[in-house]
Parts: sequence; structure tokens; C-alpha cells
Amino acid sequence: MNHKLTTFDDLSIGQKAFLKKTITDADLSHFIAITGDMNPLHVDKTFAEKTFFGQRIAHGMLSASLFSTMVGMHIPGFGAIYKSQTLEFLRPVFIGDTLCAWFEIVAIDPENEEIIIKSWIENQNDKIVIQGVAVTSLLRNLRE
Repeated sequence: MNHKLTTFDDLSIGQKAFLKKTITDADLSHFIAITGDMNPLHVDKTFAEKTFFGQRIAHGMLSASLFSTMVGMHIPGFGAIYKSQTLEFLRPVFIGDTLCAWFEIVAIDPENEEIIIKSWIENQNDKIVIQGVAVTSLLRNLRE
């Protein structure tokens, strides 16, 4: 399969992209199977109902993992390398919530091979649930 790598020339400050995903019970089950995180907030309905959340919540890192898809598939795109990501968890994500992950390029530094990206995730009520800053880079070329 032939993939065209993103170059710095393909990117511009202010460029945006988004990805929508509804969080399902199956998503939590898969995430638990991968990570082993069985915190009762995520797995025990009775326990979660007694907390101030009032119901089970999705793992914060499950929601934040949408940023990984953004890096590799949208901005910067094919051949992107994740260097860092800050995360601030502002609101809970519940099973059934539809999330919209956003990326906006705020700086491009080809000399230092870095792209700085404002990142945030909104729920279906347009409330920001996670925000942060991603730093990425690009692959230079592929071996034949």
C-alpha cells in the first residue's frame, strides 16, 4: 500500500480538523481489556450511581485517545510522530456521549521539526470535556 507522507508544506497555521465518535459500552469493555483499568467508576453501575457523577463514566484516557487518531489520520496526518500531549480533564464523559475531537495548528517550526496543535474534545452539548496541546513531528522519508 502506498501512503503519501504529510510534509510541512501541506500544513498551515489555523488549519483545523475534527473527528466524531460516540462512546459505547463496548468501547469501555475493549479499553478495560487492553489496560486492565477496572476502576468501579467505569465498571460498577451501583457504585458509580452513589458518586457525584450519578452514573458510570468513560475512562479519561479512552476519550483522550481520539487525539492519537487525529495525529495519525488528520492533522498532521500520515507519517506524523507524536512527541507530547498535555491533557486537562474538565468534565466527565458518559456512555452514549458523542464526542468531537478538534485539532488546530497554532505553530509550525520546520527547523526544529515541530508542529504545535491546540487540542480539545467537546461533547454533544458543545461543552469541552478535555483540552490540551499536542506537539508532533513528521517522518522525513520511507526506506524503499
